Amino acid sequence: MKRNRRSGGVLPGFGLTMGFTVFYLSLIVLIPLSALFAKSASIGWEAFWNIATNDRVLASFRVSFLTAFAAALINLVFGLLVAWVLVRYTFPGKRVIDGLIDLPFALPTAVAGISLTALYSENGWLGSLLYPLGIKSAFSPFGITVALVFIGLPFVVRSVQPVIQQMGSDLEEASATLGSGRWNTLRRIVFPELVPALLTGFALAFARGIGEYGSVVFISGNMPMKTEIAPLLIMTKLEQYDYPGAATIATLLLVLSFILLMGINFLQWRANRRTTA
Repeated sequence: MKRNRRSGGVLPGFGLTMGFTVFYLSLIVLIPLSALFAKSASIGWEAFWNIATNDRVLASFRVSFLTAFAAALINLVFGLLVAWVLVRYTFPGKRVIDGLIDLPFALPTAVAGISLTALYSENGWLGSLLYPLGIKSAFSPFGITVALVFIGLPFVVRSVQPVIQQMGSDLEEASATLGSGRWNTLRRIVFPELVPALLTGFALAFARGIGEYGSVVFISGNMPMKTEIAPLLIMTKLEQYDYPGAATIATLLLVLSFILLMGINFLQWRANRRTTA
């Protein structure tokens, strides 16, 4: 072991850098989360359960998770399509479109929320076309999903794009030479290589959607039991100085998100094993 360290088997200064890493993560992540759990545990199990099973809390969780899941699924499909076009085709304005993908990262979420609300409200450019069809876009779960699609698209595109670039087109050309059809090539050669990256992009978009606040708070309408999201309910509790209630909801949101992300990571691990097998 000592010889491996001296020969560069591990990074120089492993003990020091590892200690700094643990200290930094503890200071930034573990200690705040521990304080959150301690605050929610201080109210007792009965009060914790009463808050967790409150109808308004359950409704906000249902809105947050369902809209985030729907938006992540939409981005899974169209994010793959956008990444494929950006990698495999050359066309005028390609660099501009590629740069626009990262716009939700740079744009303040509140600005995105106000812009989407103006577009999808009843008098907006797009909302005025949807409302006569009976589609209430703004101030509805539909509007929340639109906002989450907007902020989640870059996660899928940037997760899948490098994998498509690395794949190249040699395997597809070989498959076509052997007489395989396009759908069969996509299903047996291309798609299995993309599954881990797609799961990664889905997990990132889903996690971002669950905790998103700025871009959703304007377009959701914030109606309790209907369009109120969990992060907004936490803010409401804080404004009412109900710190134990806010900590309890935040703890539940954290635990449920962690469980779902662990499940997605397990599926990603399985997909990676099948790809490398």
